Amino acid sequence: MLGNGIIKGLAETARNFFGSYVDKERLTTVQFPEERLPQIEGTRDFPFLVYDGDDWEKGLRCVSCHICEKECPPKCIFIEKSKDKKPDAVGKLQFYPVRFDIDVSVCMSCQICVEVCPFDAIKMDVEFELSSDDRFGGLLHHKDKLAKSNEYYHKIHPTEAAAVDAALAEDREKEKEKQKQAAAAAAAAAAAKAAAAANPPPAAETNTDASSKEETK
Repeated sequence: MLGNGIIKGLAETARNFFGSYVDKERLTTVQFPEERLPQIEGTRDFPFLVYDGDDWEKGLRCVSCHICEKECPPKCIFIEKSKDKKPDAVGKLQFYPVRFDIDVSVCMSCQICVEVCPFDAIKMDVEFELSSDDRFGGLLHHKDKLAKSNEYYHKIHPTEAAAVDAALAEDREKEKEKQKQAAAAAAAAAAAKAAAAANPPPAAETNTDASSKEETK
């Protein structure tokens, strides 16, 4: 029949249109902001800095390596590296960012900063309600606003965060094993040195001593 496909298409459109008034599963519109759709795990809006533990300043994973700043296409990341080191969340001495700013008015949410970070210190947030009446200062986020806990990271990206934590735990175990081996080697070297000092080898006989023995004979 001529036009059979068009009739079927119109019937499906009408079914969905009128069905949306009686079937909530077909209702594609929500009354935002009172109603909100659940966030998709793969959502990415703007970057944030991950920290471990309870203290965001002490627990920041960022070591101020400047890789994300250099690789950022719109150049919206600004980092100032510390001159000294301080212990991180696991007690390892690290450099830290004295200043870490992201201009979200310039950020294009490309996620390149996340991909190039070797420390899993920067991730993409799902927060999108960042409107501000301050065009410049309100959209320039400093590290205190960028810092968010690892628990928050697990909440918004559970699958990704679990994989990252597993990899970090493996790296930390390797580092601990390396430190144990280094400590054992240092202890063995110190013990060998102490034993050598306690039992010095006999002094070699010199030519003068040998001549004296010959004259005595």
